[in-house]
Amino acid sequence: MSRHEVEPLRGRDGDPQLVDGHPICATCGGPAGLVRDERWRHVPANAPWPPRITWSQLRRLATYEAFADRFPWAVPLSDWSAAMSRLAAFHQPSTVDNPLLELMTRLLGDPPRPPTPGLARLLDLPTRRRELAARFAWAVPDEAALAELVELGPLVEAGAGTGYWAALLGARGGDVVAYDVAPPDRHTWTTVRPADSVAAVRAHPDRTLFLCWPPFDNDAGYRAIRAYRGDVFAYVGDARATGTPRLHRELALNWTPESTIALPTWPGVADRLVILRRNPVRRPHTTRDRCDECRRYVPTGAIGRCARCRERHPAALTLRVGEHRLEYPAEALAAMPPALVTALRNSVHRLEAGHRE
Repeated sequence: MSRHEVEPLRGRDGDPQLVDGHPICATCGGPAGLVRDERWRHVPANAPWPPRITWSQLRRLATYEAFADRFPWAVPLSDWSAAMSRLAAFHQPSTVDNPLLELMTRLLGDPPRPPTPGLARLLDLPTRRRELAARFAWAVPDEAALAELVELGPLVEAGAGTGYWAALLGARGGDVVAYDVAPPDRHTWTTVRPADSVAAVRAHPDRTLFLCWPPFDNDAGYRAIRAYRGDVFAYVGDARATGTPRLHRELALNWTPESTIALPTWPGVADRLVILRRNPVRRPHTTRDRCDECRRYVPTGAIGRCARCRERHPAALTLRVGEHRLEYPAEALAAMPPALVTALRNSVHRLEAGHRE
């Protein structure tokens, strides 16, 4: 890479423009990052962004002066002091029967509140959340939600993951059987039986269905609710991040919310426990998704153009974004800064011309 002064390409809001989750150099489009002297440098594409400051680093830098010398661009004294206190508590063993809630509140307070940007950076909340989700669950239960679910029992939970919610329900006298299509090899909190969502529901026609964070990238949740024959079911999640468009259309057409309980949540998440009742008369799905170009029908939840139109009139540049494609016509690329175009062309998510599903 050529030598030149590195400055990040910035968007209209002044924040660095991200490609593949990383700032890019305004000159060449390569990955850019901050270094110790508060200057930008070219960095490897896998360098963390925002720059991570780990708990082990913080512990070694025992004073704020030492911390500020190592990370002069980071945070003020108040954020550093709060982070040191909260992280020290977070890394202590939990002694309660709902450790996920306790550990989250050690980081965010009780009740949980969004931290300042500097404090959030030191707490490294995205990493902390992924760690806790892997050990426990994506959604955080509290006593009000657990009590409501116990009253709905007996339950069958499809997509139970580690079985954390099921274990807490059982400890409170609830009757719940838990299933997952691929129970984790690691520790589970209760018995999680192997079965897909349809098989789990059909094995227990007398139990109330419980779904907690159904996946957004496959229709397991939709298939479960279509296989279910009961009149009431419980849903935990954030509608923006959980479940597919097909599931949410089914709920909007054929189920009515009876009660909603807000859950303790991470910043930017709006998890709720919603109890829904089946409507007396089923209505079919009439909303259909269409190709942006030819207007033919496309699979539910699909975005953009159909495969036929993409093959007939390929975009100048196409990226894979989750389950979808993001297409850039030539005129869109022509209006972009050259560094951004270069970064997009070099993206790990770029699809080559003629790529088929």
